[in-house]
Amino acid sequence: MNRLYLFFLLTLASVVSLTAQIKDPVKWTTEVEKISESEYNLVFKAAIEPHWHLYSQELPEGGALPTTFSFEGAGEGYELIGKTEESASITEYDKVFEMELSYFDEEATFTQKIKLKDASLATINAAIEFQACDDESCIFDSAELSFVVNENAVDEQSTEVAAKTATEKSDANEGQVATKDKKEKKKGLLTIFLIAFFSGFAALLTPCVFPMIPMTVSFFTKQSKTRAAGIKNAIIYGISIVVIYVLLGSLVTAVFGADSLNALSTNVWFNIIFFILLVVFAASFLGAFEIVLPNSWANKVDRQADRGGIIGILFMALALAIVSFSCTGPIVGTLLVEAASKGGAAPIIGMLGFSLALALPFMLFAMFPGWLNSLPKSGGWLNSVKVFLGFLELALAFKFLSNADLVLQLHWLEREVFIAIWIAVFGVLAMYLFGKISLPHDSPLQHISVGRLGLGLLVLSFTIYLIPGLWGAPLKLISGFPPPMHYSESPYGVGFTKTGGGGAAHAELPEGAHHGPQDIVAFLDYDKGMAYAKEVGKPVMIDFTGHACVNCRKMEERVWSEDQILNILNNDIVLISLYVDDKRPLPESEQYVSDVTGKNIKTIGNKWSDFQITKYKANAQPYYVLVDNDGNNLNDPVGYTPDVDDYEAWLKDGISNYKK
Repeated sequence: MNRLYLFFLLTLASVVSLTAQIKDPVKWTTEVEKISESEYNLVFKAAIEPHWHLYSQELPEGGALPTTFSFEGAGEGYELIGKTEESASITEYDKVFEMELSYFDEEATFTQKIKLKDASLATINAAIEFQACDDESCIFDSAELSFVVNENAVDEQSTEVAAKTATEKSDANEGQVATKDKKEKKKGLLTIFLIAFFSGFAALLTPCVFPMIPMTVSFFTKQSKTRAAGIKNAIIYGISIVVIYVLLGSLVTAVFGADSLNALSTNVWFNIIFFILLVVFAASFLGAFEIVLPNSWANKVDRQADRGGIIGILFMALALAIVSFSCTGPIVGTLLVEAASKGGAAPIIGMLGFSLALALPFMLFAMFPGWLNSLPKSGGWLNSVKVFLGFLELALAFKFLSNADLVLQLHWLEREVFIAIWIAVFGVLAMYLFGKISLPHDSPLQHISVGRLGLGLLVLSFTIYLIPGLWGAPLKLISGFPPPMHYSESPYGVGFTKTGGGGAAHAELPEGAHHGPQDIVAFLDYDKGMAYAKEVGKPVMIDFTGHACVNCRKMEERVWSEDQILNILNNDIVLISLYVDDKRPLPESEQYVSDVTGKNIKTIGNKWSDFQITKYKANAQPYYVLVDNDGNNLNDPVGYTPDVDDYEAWLKDGISNYKK
C-alpha cells in the first residue's frame, strides 16, 4: 500500500478529512419477502467493490473471520426458522490465507426465515459482523440493519435500508478510491506486459523462431520491387504477428470471461492438470518429443500465403505461429493461464507484449538489413535455450502441484520437499550449462562460451542459496513459491522453537507486555504501552493489526524480520499492537456508543477499531503510527509497506523527529 497521509486539512476536522481514508468496500441493503401472514424472509444483500472479498459464514479456524448475523429480540416477538442461508460462494485455495476458504465477489445474498409471534411487531433489528480483504489490506466491520415487517405501518414495497457503516463516504473519498483502483490495475497490467514481453524474447531465441528472422527479412527485401516496399511488407508482417496473438488473448478472455480463470487458477484440479501440462511442456523442451500442430494446417496456410498482398502476408505470419508452435506453444500456454488468472484484459495485454517481442526483430532488421550480419549463426546454442526453458518449466510445475497439496492438506509436498526438488532441478541445470551432461538434439560441445559460463555460475549460486532453506532459512528471494514455513516438517527451522533460536530464555517483561512477532516486546493495551514509553523515554509505534490480517503477518515475517528493522523495533521504540478483531467483550462499564460511527462498542476489537477511526481517520490494517509520549504524530502514518528500505526510512524519520 502506498503511504497513507493522515491529515488533508491541519486546522479543520471536516467530514471530508474524517473519511478520506475510511474504506467501505461492502455496502448492505435489506429486503423483506412475505411468505404468509406470519412468516417472512429477511434478506441481506451485500454489494462488494472490485478486488475485495467478503467471507462466508462457514470458515475453518485460523483464517479469515466469517460473516456472522445476530437478531435483536429473537425468541420474543418472533422466532428464527433454521439458519441464515447464503448465496453460492466461491470455494478455493486462498493464496493470501494459505488455506481453502469460501468467499463472495461483487455481491452476496443472505436470507433468514422468521415467524412472527407478535402480530403488532413493526420492525426487526439485526447486526452483521464481517471481514473484507483485498490484496493489500483487510477491514473488520459491522453493520446494523432494520427490517419492517408490519404492513399496516409501512408501504408494502420492499424496504431498502442502507447499513450504518464506519462513516458516510464523501464524493471526494469515492474519487480517491476509484483513482487508487485504477492505479493498481494499471500497475498489474504493466507487470503482465513486461513479463510477456521478455517471454517473447525467450521464445525468439529458440530454434523454431530465430532462424526465421534472416530468412523472412531476406524474402521481403528480395521479393519487393523497392527497399521501401520490402520494409513496408516486413512491418505489415510484424503487425500481423501482433494481431494473431492479440486475437488469441481476446479469444481466451471472451470464452472464459474476464474473471472466471481468476477463480479457476487456485482450484485443486486446475493446479494438478496444469502441473501435468507443464511437465509435458518441459519434457518437450528437454528433447523427449516435439509438440506440433497438424501438418495439414501448415500446408493450408502456406497455400493462402501464396496469394500475395496484405492477406498473403497475414497468412505468412500465421504460418510462423503454426510452424514455431513446438517452441512457442508451451510459453504461450503458461503465459495465457497466468495472465488469465489476473482477470480482465490481462490475456490481451499479455499477448500484446509477447507478440511485440516476436515482431520487433522482423521489422527492425527489414529497416536495417545490414544488421543481419551481426546476428549470431544458428547452431547448438539455440537448443540450449530450449533446454534452459525446459528446466524453468519443470521448476514452475511444482508450484502448481504445491498449491493442490496445500488445498488437500496431504503434506506430500511440504516446504523441505519442494525446496529439495528445486535444488535438484537447478543443480542439474547448472551441470548442463557447464557441459557436464547433454540431452537429445544437443550439438557436440567442445568448449563453453563466457556467457554460458556466467549463466551457469548464476544458476549454481542460486542452487547453493536454496540449500539453507532445508533447515528453515526464509529464502526471501523466492518468497511465495515454496509452501509457507508452517507447512513444514520443522516449521521454525531445525533446532529452533517458536520463542527463538534454540528456545533461548527471554529477559523479564515489563508489566502488561508480551513477546510479540519476532519476539519483539509488545503491549496489547494502549494506556499501558504509553505509560511504559514515557517511563523509558522512547517513541511509540502503534500497530493497528488483526489476528486474521494476512498482510499484517507478511509485514511481521518479511519486513520486521530484517536485521535493521528488528534492531529498531527492539531497541528504539515501544511497540503497541492493537487487534481490531479481538472478540473478547469489554466490561459493561467500559462499553459505549461511538460518537463518530454511532456503533455500539462492546468488544476490545471494537474499541481499538473505533480508536483508529476516530483519532487517525482510517479503518484498514495494517496501519502504523509513530507518536511521541503525548500521543502526537511524529510523521505521516503508513499502511502495508513491503519495501524494507522505505519502512526503515519511515521509522528513522519518526525517531529523528522525536529526538528534536
